[in-house]
Amino acid sequence: MKPIAALLSLAVLAGAAPPNESPLDPGDAILLRCSAAFALVAGDQARGLPAAKAYPPLAARGKEFFVQASAQLMDERHLTREQVQALLQQQVVQLQQGSAAAKDPAGYLDQVMQPCLEELAGAGL
Repeated sequence: MKPIAALLSLAVLAGAAPPNESPLDPGDAILLRCSAAFALVAGDQARGLPAAKAYPPLAARGKEFFVQASAQLMDERHLTREQVQALLQQQVVQLQQGSAAAKDPAGYLDQVMQPCLEELAGAGL
């Protein structure tokens, strides 16, 4: 099974174009942000990074969240798979940049992950 982050990067390699839609609503933004956060943490967990062990295993649950979120965005916003992948890749980059700029990267990650873990639980995953 490929890490979710690798799947997200395929959009960039394939030259996926961002959507020509109006800005996403806050609910859509949460789906994207959490999907990206889960992908990053799942990748870190797969590499055995100690900081990632602070979170529940996300390989399967994070991937399912990603799949459901992507399907929801495609259905409700009429986005293509490539557009969703491009938006997710943008979120990955933003999270990586935010973490790199933070004085406390672990604290930054915690601020991102706490509401996302609530979303994950709310999704029944």
